[in-house]
Amino acid sequence: MLPISRLLCTRILAKRCAYSTDAENLGLETKAGRMSFSLPFKYISAEQLAEIIKAKPAETLKDLVVVDVRDSDFVGGNIVSALNYPSDTFHATVDELVEKLENVPRVVFHCYLSQARGPKAARIYAETRNNRYPNPSTPQEIFVLRDGFSGFQSRYRHDPELIEKFDKYYHD
Repeated sequence: MLPISRLLCTRILAKRCAYSTDAENLGLETKAGRMSFSLPFKYISAEQLAEIIKAKPAETLKDLVVVDVRDSDFVGGNIVSALNYPSDTFHATVDELVEKLENVPRVVFHCYLSQARGPKAARIYAETRNNRYPNPSTPQEIFVLRDGFSGFQSRYRHDPELIEKFDKYYHD
């Protein structure tokens, strides 16, 4: 049995890891061996996502779907062809989304900054998908867009291949 102070320290570190943005450095040493904490998603940069989207026209891009979980802040622009599943109703619609994206190999989640809503939605989606399809026919990679829509639009706001319905009033 761990002393209270060590147990508390372990819980604090685990909580910090849950909010970490560096998925490669999540892990804690315990007496019994290595206890691993991992996120059910990876991070993708704005540049990587832009490259993937530009490689194929949005109409034919079947191997990647972008899920935007912004709520009222969705107004003012979005990544081309992104699906809007607002975070305030995400729990009620996640089953529908899992079914809709069953055979999509890559799914990217984001909110405005991808600090809370985007990662939380990605985690809920991954858990729901794993419960529904324990042995999926199509493996799926789940990503969170690093720096969210804010970072993406600051780089690509003038590129109609990447951003649609952009209104600078909402972002300046």
